[in-house]
Amino acid sequence: MGLTDGIVARLVILVVGLVMGIWFVLRYAERVRRDPTKSLVYDMKESNERQFAAGTDGDAAEVILTSRQKVILSLFGGAFVVMVYGVIPWEDLNIGLPTLWWWFPEMTASFLLFAILIGVVGKMKEGELTTTFVDGARDLLGVALIIGIARGITVVMNNGLITDTVLHWAETALGDVSEAGFAIVMYLLFLPLSFLIPSSSGLATVAMPIMAPLADFAGADRSLVVTAYQSASGLLNLITPTSAVVMGGLAIARVPYGKYLRFVWPLILAFAVLTIIVLALGAAV
Repeated sequence: MGLTDGIVARLVILVVGLVMGIWFVLRYAERVRRDPTKSLVYDMKESNERQFAAGTDGDAAEVILTSRQKVILSLFGGAFVVMVYGVIPWEDLNIGLPTLWWWFPEMTASFLLFAILIGVVGKMKEGELTTTFVDGARDLLGVALIIGIARGITVVMNNGLITDTVLHWAETALGDVSEAGFAIVMYLLFLPLSFLIPSSSGLATVAMPIMAPLADFAGADRSLVVTAYQSASGLLNLITPTSAVVMGGLAIARVPYGKYLRFVWPLILAFAVLTIIVLALGAAV
């Protein structure tokens, strides 16, 4: 399976989902602008204003970036630009750019280099730079453990012939299901798995060795499994309480998790319906 297999379906989900999300937020913002009491956090208005106010006048503080800070932000963004360029197989996309064939070792070296450059530009001392780097790496330790444990589960399942048993059972259960039905079932199966394993890399390590061959048994395109996996993982990562991005963002914005769920559930449901429709159409084409 190539990089571009199923990319049209994923682009449709991305573009249509983005439009839906923008419309949903603008609609809510306009409703609150007309009537502030419609805000889900209206009861927290006074405390939030005190929290975010810069001074007694309540005006927001103006933040002016220094030249050094602008350079640091440019280096930070440049690290991701270099990473994206390095991992994309331009040759497979028939684009006349040299392919670097980067993977984890090269990406690690690149991020380490940019971290050192940012520390040098920021005039950080050696001890401060290493301490800051270790503190940042500590936040990723949980993800690394999840990936390692997930890989261990895969090894145990393969050596114990558990994978073969699961594949046989799934082949029997889904043998007569249409390609569209198989894609939708895969998506519905990935939803609870994405909640239990919030790490997308960990989920892929656990699920793909089973789900990809299962697609072959069912006569379905493997790209449908990839699309179902990515869509389910992305959907659950918008609401799962184990997501550092979700909980960190809500904490910064001072939005209770329960009220966030009340706000976002119609959009989550719409995303799920969109994905099911695209998967069904992708299987039919």
